Amino acid sequence: MQSKLLLIDDDRDLCAMLEELLAGEGFAVTSVYAGPAALALLEREPVDLAILDVMLPGMSGFDVLRALRRRSAVPVLMLTARGEAVDRIVGLEVGADDYLAKPFHPRELIARIRAILRRPATSGIGPAERLLRAGALVLDLGRGRATVGERAVTLTGAEARVLEELMRSAGQIVSRRQLCERALGRPLEAFDRSIDTHVANLRRKLGEDAPGIRGVRGAGYALDPGEPA
Repeated sequence: MQSKLLLIDDDRDLCAMLEELLAGEGFAVTSVYAGPAALALLEREPVDLAILDVMLPGMSGFDVLRALRRRSAVPVLMLTARGEAVDRIVGLEVGADDYLAKPFHPRELIARIRAILRRPATSGIGPAERLLRAGALVLDLGRGRATVGERAVTLTGAEARVLEELMRSAGQIVSRRQLCERALGRPLEAFDRSIDTHVANLRRKLGEDAPGIRGVRGAGYALDPGEPA
């Protein structure tokens, strides 16, 4: 089945080029050129991934993402002009799954899309095996949802995958490189703070009742295994 992509960018020539490129890779692509139109379309039609430019007229990409995250966990790949570090960090903090700096190579865009859409296969495993536990924290691998005690926690796809890697190695240090490769599906880039931002978001969302995520300078992150439930 074709994955449905929504491209949100006011550069119509770029949209036309990307539509042709991505259709050739087997994706079904719809383009819109402003934030309100994108939000209206997402109300009517589900998509598998949104590709969202930061620099939009009237309503910025950040504003679109904030509005979207209030009602949807659809994966979002943000396009940032010149790869500005502040744009990357703000986008990830607001809820983007990953980012790509303009100008970008078409093959890199396709690789990022496929990495975001890739999910661990859950067919053939029992309900108990789909659950990871660490103290009061439970992650449902099939749904990509977490709970802390009785409290449900809304995670983006990237956050869920980072948390999964940390929970699978609870009590052990997982390097930033490993987290980037396993959770984001791409190599760690120089000066890349994506993993750090996703971890900061997880700490904030999970709160003090969940096992802590410990940063080890120069090494990576480790999740406290917590007390047995």
